[in-house]
Amino acid sequence: MNLIEKILANHSKYDIVKPGDIIDIEIDARAARDFGGANVVKNIKDNNLSIDDTSKTFFTFDCNPTGSDQKYAVNQQICRIFARNNGIKLYDIDKGIGTHILIHDGLACSGSTAVTTDSHANILGAVGAFGQGMGDKDIAAAWNKGKVWFKVPKSVKLNLYGKRPKGLSAKDIVLNLLSVFGANTLLGYSVEIYGDEVNKFTLDERITIASMATEMGAIIILFTPNKEIMEYSEARAGKKIELIKADADATYEKVFDIDISEFVQRVSNPGAPHNTVNINDVKKMKIDSAFIGSCTNGRMEDLKVAANILKGKKIAPGVVLKIVPATDEVWKQCLEQGIIDIFKDAGALVSNAGCAGCAAGQVGQNGAGEVTISTGNRNFPGKQGKGDVYLASPASVAASAVAGYITTYDDIPDKPTTFTVEEKIDKAEKIKEKIKPDETKPTIVKGKVWYIKEDNIDTDMIFHNRYLSITDIDEMGQYTFDNLKGYENFAKKAKPGDIVVVQKNFGSGSSRQQAVDCFKALGIQAILSESYGVIYERNAINAAFPIITYHSLNEIDLTDGDTISVNFETGEVINMKNDKSMKVEKFSDVQMEIYQNGGLF
Repeated sequence: MNLIEKILANHSKYDIVKPGDIIDIEIDARAARDFGGANVVKNIKDNNLSIDDTSKTFFTFDCNPTGSDQKYAVNQQICRIFARNNGIKLYDIDKGIGTHILIHDGLACSGSTAVTTDSHANILGAVGAFGQGMGDKDIAAAWNKGKVWFKVPKSVKLNLYGKRPKGLSAKDIVLNLLSVFGANTLLGYSVEIYGDEVNKFTLDERITIASMATEMGAIIILFTPNKEIMEYSEARAGKKIELIKADADATYEKVFDIDISEFVQRVSNPGAPHNTVNINDVKKMKIDSAFIGSCTNGRMEDLKVAANILKGKKIAPGVVLKIVPATDEVWKQCLEQGIIDIFKDAGALVSNAGCAGCAAGQVGQNGAGEVTISTGNRNFPGKQGKGDVYLASPASVAASAVAGYITTYDDIPDKPTTFTVEEKIDKAEKIKEKIKPDETKPTIVKGKVWYIKEDNIDTDMIFHNRYLSITDIDEMGQYTFDNLKGYENFAKKAKPGDIVVVQKNFGSGSSRQQAVDCFKALGIQAILSESYGVIYERNAINAAFPIITYHSLNEIDLTDGDTISVNFETGEVINMKNDKSMKVEKFSDVQMEIYQNGGLF
């Protein structure tokens, strides 16, 4: 077996598992964040569920540790009270990013399993653990039973050969991989990375690369721990840990050999993490702000690199640099080593540990017309604010903050650039333009089609993060697609019974359940897509919301506004306008059972 098959088999009742098997797996660490945590509590209470093992159950507050949003504060307090009443450990607003805490505290290590409401839980692949972001229903089920159902994925092996170029950061490496594979090629796969240079990757570097598995569409990126990482995990866990690794004769769906010596410093253009270019292609692009942090690049090595560049320098006039360490442990190390002083002397804002710009409500958000260079993992429209966000390494971000424009660490000008009065007036004008019942359920549905010909519609486009504090499903429908260009009025125009048809990778991004429930609130009957974000697919199935996977629409000549019939049992889709039909993937037994049950509970 390969690495993920080994881990899943070890946590199931089976000695051997293979791709496609649907199994129950024991979860070693079961966490909920301040985002989603209140909904987990609601699911537990509404369904009269007990907690299986409080020693394996955790809350982590990392989305809004500044407490700057009243609704987040309310949700956090709901979680605090539930934790007190049930003896659950809670990592409060002073601790930092939950997935990093799981690694720091030895709760995630080689061969272990963990789930959380964080879509970047696959970060845990950095230490050879299985981590998965899931919706609030899944997490509630895990808290109650200690297990979740999971479909064993196919695996891909990446062999990185060649010599790593000098100065090439881990962020550059993963941006190069995104350039190779895009957002769809590895969709739904577990990815294992090997190579001589890979064996030298530090824990911080592995975390950076593993954290962007979600942006590549992969279920997880897994590394086999080296000696140093095993020693780290054992010291943190306070016990001996068995190294779990793939068998020598393990099988993979695909194997890719990639020359790392050809990798270059890259940035992601605004709007899509996979749209990466050589940083030289966007050099001299003037910026308004810079951000260093997130679960991808808020580690000690990242902040040391930034400090080495910023030492003795000042942030360019008119530019704001925001820095957020990943955990309180990292924050304290920065304080002890004088790094905080370097940041403050350079003119940066340093916040307490947490997710920062990815989560609405904490530092890192930008405004309409603002150009930001960021170390985050996502730059979907609206994710980190209303402006344009370029993704880059900590070295590139720190250098750009000093230069006033996008540049590399080895090409910082003697004098920073500034905006002229004419440029400021022109920018202001552009900003103005930018701101503007329990019974057997039917297995055949008919409805009018909304045919949206777009790939990679992420959860921020479906249900923006500024609405995440909403827990009442009835309130969610009005915000559906209000961040998807051209469909901002979808919620006003859609009718109960309509069916949405999209293209590849629908629902990529965050783990938010609201991105499913908003369609239920509007009475949308089903969604048809070529493929789905891994977490979104689970959330929809667990919520008994029909999602169907198709391979091509050519057979039925579908156009926007047509009426179609969809048979969940047989997988037959008929275009009622021309009577043409096609086959799609029918409901699995698990999907049908949950659908007829009205949901996971």
